[in-house]
Amino acid sequence: MDSKSMNDIQKEVDTYIGQFKEGYFSPLAMMARISEEVGELAREINHTYGEKPKKSSEKEKKIEEELGDVMFVLICLANSLNIDLEESHNLVMDKFNTRDKDRWTRIKE
Repeated sequence: MDSKSMNDIQKEVDTYIGQFKEGYFSPLAMMARISEEVGELAREINHTYGEKPKKSSEKEKKIEEELGDVMFVLICLANSLNIDLEESHNLVMDKFNTRDKDRWTRIKE
């Protein structure tokens, strides 16, 4: 499988959404969708690692699929707001590597 940069992924999602007249939903609607998808991810994790087994009537889904759904809607939100997710990632990693650099116990090498 080919490796894609986040920029490539954002462009791929934009191309997909761009083929529809409706385009991106409003930021508030997408935030609701993210919440919905995170709930579905939580449910799958609970079924897999928690004490709550699936009902026999529930469709088999995978955590990977649910993570993909969350990521897709998050990318849609970023695209609609013209946010570069690689930049967002770099900002957060800089924060973790500076402000939070001594927050956790490091593994001794």
